[in-house]
Amino acid sequence: MDVVALLGLLLVGIVVLTPLAGRVGVPQPIALTLYGLLLALLPVVPTPRVPPDVILPLVLPPLLFAQTLRGSVRELRADARAVTVLAVGLTAASAAAVAVVGHLLGLPWAVAVVLGAVVAPPDPVAATAVARTLRLPPRLVTVLEGEGQFNDATALTTYQVGLIAVVAGGIGLGEVGWRLALQVLGGIVVGLAGGVAARAALSRLSDASVETTITLALPFAVYLLADAVESSGVLAVLAAGYFLRSRGHRASTSAGWVLGRSVWRYVDFLVTGLLFGFLGLELTSALEDSSAVGDGHVLGLAAAVIAVLVVVRFAVVHGASALAGRRARRRGSATPAGWREATVASWAGMRGVVTVATALALPLTGQDGPFPHRSEVVVVALVTVLVTLVAQGLTLAPLVRLLGVGATESAEEDARRLRRDATRAALRAVQQASDVGERARSTVTTRYRARWEHQDRIVGLFDEGEEEPEAVEELGRLMVVATDAERDRVQQARRDGEVSPAVADRLLLDVEARAARYE
Repeated sequence: MDVVALLGLLLVGIVVLTPLAGRVGVPQPIALTLYGLLLALLPVVPTPRVPPDVILPLVLPPLLFAQTLRGSVRELRADARAVTVLAVGLTAASAAAVAVVGHLLGLPWAVAVVLGAVVAPPDPVAATAVARTLRLPPRLVTVLEGEGQFNDATALTTYQVGLIAVVAGGIGLGEVGWRLALQVLGGIVVGLAGGVAARAALSRLSDASVETTITLALPFAVYLLADAVESSGVLAVLAAGYFLRSRGHRASTSAGWVLGRSVWRYVDFLVTGLLFGFLGLELTSALEDSSAVGDGHVLGLAAAVIAVLVVVRFAVVHGASALAGRRARRRGSATPAGWREATVASWAGMRGVVTVATALALPLTGQDGPFPHRSEVVVVALVTVLVTLVAQGLTLAPLVRLLGVGATESAEEDARRLRRDATRAALRAVQQASDVGERARSTVTTRYRARWEHQDRIVGLFDEGEEEPEAVEELGRLMVVATDAERDRVQQARRDGEVSPAVADRLLLDVEARAARYE
């Protein structure tokens, strides 16, 4: 079986397990990781050898950039304190605690620091994918996503410092500070520069396909450029993504924006699925190749590391939550999060692709020969990924249900109201516009007034949904009937040659876009 056949098996797994995981309540990343583990056990399935130093530049840029398209600078700013505590404080504390435990159990200090940096950051993809399937409160999702996005910069900087200490024999405090400043400031500067350049290019283009290609190339470009100047590629991608998110919308055409969002939604889905399927394959292969798997001391070290990671995360998250609650009570404002939300956040510390990639990317040689304790570090890291990803990932949903942590507001209700308000704002703008003829104003006004009345009726209907559920159901059925008739008429016109295929496809896109609101 060749690699193409293996890719086909992974795609089959994505197609089958994505809807199945939703029905049985298992997060998709967990299901696909287990699927990859099972595939690796089949003797006919090859395990592709991907260079470890290629994994992060290949998968992190698109996945991080896709996350910026779902978030906003305003949400991050509102929760900046919590995100900073988790992404910087918790990651550093976890790395330090693991380093201490590793040294007490026989690892040299420099190697123990490397191990701490490898296992410290929770996986941004796993945390996001799992959190969004559990209907967690929006603020909790924002904090977990923010932690996953920004903690890699802290962990990777620590990782590089530890590697220098092992390979070169030591590193001074001044060099540590310089490297940290270069990582943070350099990454942000490169990302913002890339975002400004992309916005300038988008503002001069009018082809949707070309615009989308620019957004696809941007995260890889800024990541590689930041890495070339020894800065944080993670921060570069995030800076570029959030810049375009907040400042680049008007630079794109409407068609480019719609196409870009659709493409990025699919890229996020496909890369995430392939990544976790491949992660299962890679975990099995790496564990089989390691000579330290059966070493009881190494497995004991892995158990100690996992316990330390869980305990430190619980302590930091609950401590930060208690302090935030105390500050809120002093100001007389609402408590931002209680112990239930803190417990869920504490248990959402799955490790994944970053830990695997950094462990496998460890050099083979150190200052005076082979890299000391390399096989032990790799095994401990991979066991940590397996245990946290599977055990915590599978038990997070039951924990959320047990504690009663869930979103109370309806996203669909918010969307209906915002759609109506946006239409009303457009209607006011048209009525107040100057230097236009009354015929044009009347035409556009009629269109937007009809749309506003339609949206207002829908909001009213759903507001009465508890008393009249049959009316809400009838609305859905009628929209399906109307959409089917509209779609059939356009397709018939295309078959009969009344219009060109391009015209028919353009109208069908409009029909399907409107129909999607009621699915």
